[in-house]
Amino acid sequence: MDNPGGAAYYGAMFGRLFGGVRARPAARVAAVPSGYRVFAIGDVHGRIDLLMALEAGILDDSRRRPHGGRDVVIYLGDYVDRGPASAEVIEHLARAPLPGFSAIHLLGNHDEALLRFLADAAIGPSWATFGGEATLVSYVVRSHPDLLGIERYEDMRQQLVRAMPVHHVEFLRGLKTSVEAGDYLFAHAGIRPGVPLPLQRQEDLLWIREAFLDSELDHGKVVVHGHTPTDAPVVRANRIGIDTGAFASGVLTCLALEGDQRRFIDTGRSARTGVAAQ
Repeated sequence: MDNPGGAAYYGAMFGRLFGGVRARPAARVAAVPSGYRVFAIGDVHGRIDLLMALEAGILDDSRRRPHGGRDVVIYLGDYVDRGPASAEVIEHLARAPLPGFSAIHLLGNHDEALLRFLADAAIGPSWATFGGEATLVSYVVRSHPDLLGIERYEDMRQQLVRAMPVHHVEFLRGLKTSVEAGDYLFAHAGIRPGVPLPLQRQEDLLWIREAFLDSELDHGKVVVHGHTPTDAPVVRANRIGIDTGAFASGVLTCLALEGDQRRFIDTGRSARTGVAAQ
């Protein structure tokens, strides 16, 4: 699960994709590189119905706003757990990219937990407390009534290893931890304030909350993240949060970035301009 190079490696890779990553001047509004339009999608959590609906909305938005450049969609992780269709979400993302879009898939803490469970049943009890059982059910893994404790989870782990298609495992193992585009950095949970972007730890990129959410520091990039659900997108000077609790709320949110413009597309409301959180 370690990711050699972390944010530095993937930032450099995405910089090449976008023709170079630019530093953000202090007195300028954050922007993505010219000729690119970026759509970032928040935490899906097994809601294939919402993912399909949101992707249809993104395609419609792209067709209604032709720009002659390149469209990129970034999925911020947490494809599995809690919702009813984790296996279907992974199948869709692994097999059915949006036509005409480049896709980048990031790793979420729930996706990491699934990978860890495939290798070691010991994480099973803790994983189950934050939604893992929904993923097991989606792969038709069942708990044996005569087994208890770690033996129960080892039996389910072995069932899951047999049930998961190889391309699902390869998809999960290929997920990135962060990526940069112009004046933005995309990560599942956020970053550790005060730590240079190339030195960010995977644990923080996937799990951090209060230290990042409460920070007013300029991180050098505007961080686009999910992980912490809110009723509506949160827009602040140094971060934009787009986890709107889709598995429970029915609202899966996308942030659309073009030049220095921002807008939101979601499954509960029409496209609209972002308003800074109070």
